Amino acid sequence: MRHYKAATQLLVISMFWPSLAGSILFAAQTGEVRPLEKRVTELLSKMTLEEKVGQMTQITLQAVSKTRGTATQKHEISVEKLRQALTSYHVGSILNVHDVALTLDEWHELITRIQDIATGETRLGVPVIYGIDAIHGANYVVEATLFPQSIALAAARNPELVRKSAEITALEVRAAGIPWNFNPVLGVGRNPLWPRLWETFGEDPYLISVLGEAYIKGLEGEDNDISAGDKVAGCMKHYLGYSLPLSGKDRTPAWIPERMLRDYFLPPFKRAVDAGVHTVMINSSEINGIPVHSDHYLLTQVLREELGFEGFVVSDWQDIERLHTRDRVAASPKEAVRMAVMAGVDMSMVPFDFSFYDHLLALTKEGSVPEARIDEAVARILRVKFALGLFEKPYPNRQLRSHVGSEESANLSLQAAREVMTLLKNDGNFLPLSRQQKVLVSGPTANLRSVLNGGWSYTWQGNEESLYPRDKKTILEAVAEKAGKENVTYFEGASFEEAVNIAEAVDAARSADVAIVCIGEDAYCETPGNIDDLTLPAAQLELVKAIQSTDTPVVLTLVQGRPRVITPVVADAKAILMAYLPGPEGGRAIADVLFGDFNPGGKLPITYPRAPNDLVNYDHKPVEMDDPNKLNPLFQFGHGLSYTQFEFSNLHLSSRRIKPNETLQATVEVANTGERAGDEVAHLFIQDEYGSVSRPVRQLVGFEKVRLAPGESTTVEFIIVPDQLAFHDRNMRFVVEPGTFKVFAGPGASDILEATFEVVVN
Repeated sequence: MRHYKAATQLLVISMFWPSLAGSILFAAQTGEVRPLEKRVTELLSKMTLEEKVGQMTQITLQAVSKTRGTATQKHEISVEKLRQALTSYHVGSILNVHDVALTLDEWHELITRIQDIATGETRLGVPVIYGIDAIHGANYVVEATLFPQSIALAAARNPELVRKSAEITALEVRAAGIPWNFNPVLGVGRNPLWPRLWETFGEDPYLISVLGEAYIKGLEGEDNDISAGDKVAGCMKHYLGYSLPLSGKDRTPAWIPERMLRDYFLPPFKRAVDAGVHTVMINSSEINGIPVHSDHYLLTQVLREELGFEGFVVSDWQDIERLHTRDRVAASPKEAVRMAVMAGVDMSMVPFDFSFYDHLLALTKEGSVPEARIDEAVARILRVKFALGLFEKPYPNRQLRSHVGSEESANLSLQAAREVMTLLKNDGNFLPLSRQQKVLVSGPTANLRSVLNGGWSYTWQGNEESLYPRDKKTILEAVAEKAGKENVTYFEGASFEEAVNIAEAVDAARSADVAIVCIGEDAYCETPGNIDDLTLPAAQLELVKAIQSTDTPVVLTLVQGRPRVITPVVADAKAILMAYLPGPEGGRAIADVLFGDFNPGGKLPITYPRAPNDLVNYDHKPVEMDDPNKLNPLFQFGHGLSYTQFEFSNLHLSSRRIKPNETLQATVEVANTGERAGDEVAHLFIQDEYGSVSRPVRQLVGFEKVRLAPGESTTVEFIIVPDQLAFHDRNMRFVVEPGTFKVFAGPGASDILEATFEVVVN
């Protein structure tokens, strides 16, 4: 009877979760169980249903707080609420802050209090896994190092820089006692209106895949040994298709055909799974009418069975409940829980109460959710907790604090900020500026630290100016340091939305040699960053036009998380510098570039539109190149100027004919023909000339950054692999079709060398 029961349980599991059934069957047949699996199995066998459901429950710190943290008020935990959560509801995970960053001492006190109760006052002593959104550094740790946001790092085209920033982030998050980071964002940023664009690595799947892998390896280590004291578990997000809302507004529907979903949006997540990432967070919205939190196809069939993901799945903020309250695909909150868990969600970010726990417990007891599914989810969660070493070391390692906010880390942040700077225009080599010039500095982003960082900076929105360290310079302060305070005049001119003192700024411009006008966006994050018009607000454009009318040369500095339309002021600007959200060292980096102490080498990771309704990406389809549909961006993907000159030559292919399963080597020579050292990025694109479905006119398949001295040259080598030639055909088969391919090499998506090769069947 015992063998029959076991076989029956395995059959039930295999019907819904074949990957788990396979691993159980393998262990049963071979008698081999990995030590970690043995620990998971043993602990799971001791747990009550209530304890298991508690492990799947995640609450926000606010749910167990006595007082909210603000710029002027210290956060306090409610020990009574915390004890109830951990001992009565067996909660397995806590996240977030309430509502401002904590010091290391405060984090140590908080995490210690949590783990004291979790490990000392519960029956089995299972530690809590604490999660945090450390998006551009450990941004909720007061003493930590912050970096440029992801959209900016993508402009640097430097995977090693991304990896190092993630290494520092991991160490500083761990130093606070937190082992789990909700990053990287692997959404493919195809809609520039979307307020989370700056959390992505841009619009190209390959670029995102490479940088996402680098970030994960920085967080988790090359071998993904997250038990290391300076590593954390990564969380790829937001799976899947979140970054293409039709309206451009956050958490609104996406309509993505299956072919597009697989060819554009899935590859970065596949690369992350192959890189060993331990957790995944789900898209808050819906694709083609199906909320992703309820989609068994995406969460189980694709993520688990196709991609082979073995970690655990966490919901996003309150999104399971929203299957009922907002999406209306579940007739009750209880049904919403059943749908999400059966679809494949392992942990619910509830986050304010214990409703998920109550509903899931009832569902399991009545048989609507098999306990085998609960065991599967809890086993996945326990694996990560064991892998992190939380059972051995649940408390913060106070010895790490000496490494937090180090000078070395700050220098890396400064280097990163310099490398992301993207020079979009430089008429007549107007830049760099002379230190002897009289300078007007104006614009709403000129004298604020918050705008250099954006959201996820000390607070969720990042707009609490008083929390930013005063030793980090604003653009105005950094310019004044370069040119001398006596040579610099400042008038704000306009706020983000309204004119302030434009007349005074214009008067000052008349007596200046150059006007540096700093425009862009205030700090924002997620839904509060929704906009109705991609055009930069009228007050800022009015300020620029007014200063341009004086005939004083104008240098525009763009501090923004997405490419706001600035077309009316581009023609009369002498130079335009795209700074993105460059982080706390951004002021210094901008001044370094403007005055020539650093030669810019950043490249756009997005297509910069000329008009609000001309939002086509660089890898568009051939029909979008036909008149009158011809793509006409303001600046192309990959665009970025330098203070020196580079030449590309001798594009060579290892073969002109290959089979569908063969690789191809491409080499190109890059030479610095100018008079100063500089960075250049060699991009390699392909074009499938004819396909069974229409193919993009360009697809990025490689990039490499090189630093060259004047007169120096180098040969850059790329390997094109079969998957880069493949796509989903009319029958949704992932294939490499025979035919002619073009290869393009150069600094960006235009002005490039060209060669051809043929894929042959025989």
